Amino acid sequence: MQSKNFSYKELHGFVSRKVSEDGWISLWKGWTPTILRDVPFSAMYWYNYEILKKWLCEKSGLYEPTFMINFTSGALSGSFAAVATLPFDVVKTQKQTQLWTYESGKRLIPRLIKIAPACAIMIS
Repeated sequence: MQSKNFSYKELHGFVSRKVSEDGWISLWKGWTPTILRDVPFSAMYWYNYEILKKWLCEKSGLYEPTFMINFTSGALSGSFAAVATLPFDVVKTQKQTQLWTYESGKRLIPRLIKIAPACAIMIS
């Protein structure tokens, strides 16, 4: 849905049709896959971030991390966590977009391309 510009009227139609066909609970189809993706992602991200930060500080002979150490640790740990949890992200996206499956030819930005810089910027 994010790859297309839908009007509010079209969005209302999609949601109304889905609720009338499958009930209100259908609006939360992606909740379980989202939790199954986000919990392991966060655990892997923060664990690897701390390990990488400590290792890079030791290699640099520093007691406190610099901006670049934080940036690099964030990007690498975010990349690793994104790759490891990618199957859950695919399931989540498919569950959440089942309503608009008739939309073909969507161009999706790979998750890894946005996760690495986002984690690096956030942590820095």
